[in-house]
Amino acid sequence: MSDVLAVTDHRRGELRDVSYETITAGRQLADETDGDLHVAVISGPVDDFAQICNREGVDAVHTVKYGEEFNHDVYTQVITQLYDELAPQYVLTPNSVNGLDYAPAVANALNLPLVTDTVRLETNGDTLIATCEMYGGKVETTSELTGNAVVTIRGAEWPGADGIGDAEIKEFQAEIDEDAIRSSVTAFEEVGNGNVDITEADVLVSVGRGIEEEENLELIEDLADALDATVSSSRPIVDNGWLPKNRQVGQSGKVVTPDIYIAIGISGAVQHVAGMKGSEMIVAINTDPNAPIMDIADYAIHDDLFDVVPALTEEFQ
Repeated sequence: MSDVLAVTDHRRGELRDVSYETITAGRQLADETDGDLHVAVISGPVDDFAQICNREGVDAVHTVKYGEEFNHDVYTQVITQLYDELAPQYVLTPNSVNGLDYAPAVANALNLPLVTDTVRLETNGDTLIATCEMYGGKVETTSELTGNAVVTIRGAEWPGADGIGDAEIKEFQAEIDEDAIRSSVTAFEEVGNGNVDITEADVLVSVGRGIEEEENLELIEDLADALDATVSSSRPIVDNGWLPKNRQVGQSGKVVTPDIYIAIGISGAVQHVAGMKGSEMIVAINTDPNAPIMDIADYAIHDDLFDVVPALTEEFQ
């Protein structure tokens, strides 16, 4: 019997979607090891977060009231203390900016192996088999870890946990060494079109090299306006300087999970698909019926985007 500790992720008063995915991954491992799933909620409005994280399959939620935003030193201290208290076999964190900040420090403090950016986890007795992707998703690698470990999971690879749980919610009295806190969050500053966060969008209209010229982006923006959607893109559009980096979807961009993802003039290279395959519904518009994107689309429109997009815009307006 081996327990699992899953750490949630939040920013500016909101839980990140990857928190629910981390809970799902944790429940999977707990089931395979016949253990309990513990969820840690650190900083921010923890009481509210605890209620939201009380999903089906969670055995206990541990809250730590200290500060409002993520802090590397606080998280490292709290998680190592929770580990000492709960003795879980596996510590799971999101493979997010925050998770990648503290996970190595936690692994080092606990003298545990660390595997990052995993896309699949399974156990074989006391061995954890962690699968990762390399070279733009072209190669899968597996690491076999015996004993305890710290693991970060890639967003959009597990479904988000749902259902109302009946977990016990406990306030954990962490002993924070304030002299060891060497940094603090004083403010958030958006950088270059930073007011757009494609990871939070419900509807994304995403454009690829099929748009041909920068001035043709106006067609895409008109459709996005009609749908009250956000514009995103594949890498070639960003490489050309037609859209900023924060609009790029894919392995070298951002992982998105919108309700609707409309891929316009995007072929569907594995690097791009890795960033959007978790979308609830995928609509593809492409002149090539054999484009890889058509294989994963829920709705595939085999036609010229310069005919289809204006017609859709007019319909939705």
